[in-house]
Amino acid sequence: MPNRQFQHKTSRESDRRLGSLPLPGGKSNAIAATAQAACAVAALLIAAPACAADPAAITPVQGLVTLDYQTVRVNGYPSIDLVGFHFLAPINDWLYLGVGGHAPLFKGEYGGLMAFDATVHAQRRLIGNVYGVLGASLGGGGGGKTVAQSKVISGSSGFTKAYAGLGYDFKSFAVGLQYSRLRFVNSALDGSQVGLQLLLPFSYLAGPYENAGQQFAMAPGTTKPAGSAYADRDVASFGLDNLFQIRPQGSVKQTVNLVDVQYSHFIGPNQYVLFGGSVGYHGIVAYNQAYAGLGYHHAFSERFGINAQLALGSGGYAPERIDTGPGLLIHPKVSAEYLLSDKLGIAVSGGYLYAPRGSSRNATLGASLVYHVSPVARSGAAGEPGPALAFTGHRFHLYEQTQYKVRVGANQPGNIKMLSVQVDNTLGRHLYVPVQGSIAMNSYFGLPGYGELLAGIGVQTPYAKGDRLQGFAQMLVGTNVHGLIAKPMVGLNLGLSDSLALYGQLGSTVSLDALGVYPKEKQFRSYAAGLGLTYRFSLPDR
Repeated sequence: MPNRQFQHKTSRESDRRLGSLPLPGGKSNAIAATAQAACAVAALLIAAPACAADPAAITPVQGLVTLDYQTVRVNGYPSIDLVGFHFLAPINDWLYLGVGGHAPLFKGEYGGLMAFDATVHAQRRLIGNVYGVLGASLGGGGGGKTVAQSKVISGSSGFTKAYAGLGYDFKSFAVGLQYSRLRFVNSALDGSQVGLQLLLPFSYLAGPYENAGQQFAMAPGTTKPAGSAYADRDVASFGLDNLFQIRPQGSVKQTVNLVDVQYSHFIGPNQYVLFGGSVGYHGIVAYNQAYAGLGYHHAFSERFGINAQLALGSGGYAPERIDTGPGLLIHPKVSAEYLLSDKLGIAVSGGYLYAPRGSSRNATLGASLVYHVSPVARSGAAGEPGPALAFTGHRFHLYEQTQYKVRVGANQPGNIKMLSVQVDNTLGRHLYVPVQGSIAMNSYFGLPGYGELLAGIGVQTPYAKGDRLQGFAQMLVGTNVHGLIAKPMVGLNLGLSDSLALYGQLGSTVSLDALGVYPKEKQFRSYAAGLGLTYRFSLPDR
């Protein structure tokens, strides 16, 4: 596990464990020894000058995936069960910061209720393999059986959770009990309860952000740096999907059009785990779902392949509109992908989405743009030079974003305060691909649940070691609760260290009317400003 409380008392025992790698940037002798070992191994695989110039060019990075489950009281209504999912990055050897959310599965009729948040998680070993945790989450969301009931169930959209607990380390994972207080501000959903928590470690090899763009050659016959296994195969997709409802029982009978985002991480030569989400932009605007699952990739050639996957999740809207019951969704899907280059591809997909505890049944059909964050390196024959590698830059922004002077037609509903997350994957010194998601922490037109999901292209100033400022401009397109939107933005990163920076941006949000489906009285426009923190790093890539 990535925390010291998950390490055995002897280094020999610790070395046998999945998560025993020390945190980069620490001060212990173990960390120094690991950095030296990584450098020595890298020296056998890459050009020696790259390692000699920067001994920490490739170091282990570790984090946690947490899953928790609890049943929460809803005053005056049936209780709701919520599954929490969070991805946490280490700040030091006992403190984590990350993002995630909560969604219902089996209890009540709140399909479509969902909350997203930023979480601070502290963790310490107490005695033996027993550890203690303490954490807090802040974010927003909304939902209910009906649109009117959503105001009662999820109040003014603001979401908070505080928790403390104990657990036991089983070496490759940990299980614990937590006591939590979870509530939506000004709502009937407000309870304290005991729940289960599962902690799963993950680790991969990365380099400093300053190494982005630097190249080094691999040794003959090799395909990737030692120790990375399949951890450098990650695929992100952004596209449009469609739900064709089959004998719908809700009041909405038409096709639901979605913006869809998915991230896949390979755990074997063909097997991958996936995480994703979708938001409606037409049919049922603000339909939402989040899911996770397993997939299998079969390549027929270097350019063409088939993916088959099975995902479980939660989602919907008010069950009176589309009946997903308490929210549980099952989604098998098959997609065909063609690579336009080593990094970019296009895919078409078809599947079946159904709610086992509701009446919703849907055929799905979609298309997406696929971005291979780190494609598989193709090695040369024995004795021939290995493929060249380069570090590619990645940035993770967590910030508060406010929409000012919001107008919808002639209406002015007031400012919208949002929790926003953006991930940037660089395509070179000047270009990057941003994906951004936001959720409101206050009510909008008196209702909870305003959100945005967008992706696009950005340009940036080149970055070199020691630079404190990096500017950017980006154009995003996606959806909010009114439909398709565009969001041009400009901003700056002010470096605090190589891995941390202050993040600030300014922009505007406007409705897209290219399809002629949004009457002028429903067109959205506003100014936007955000301020927060950036975590940045680089990954070895071809």
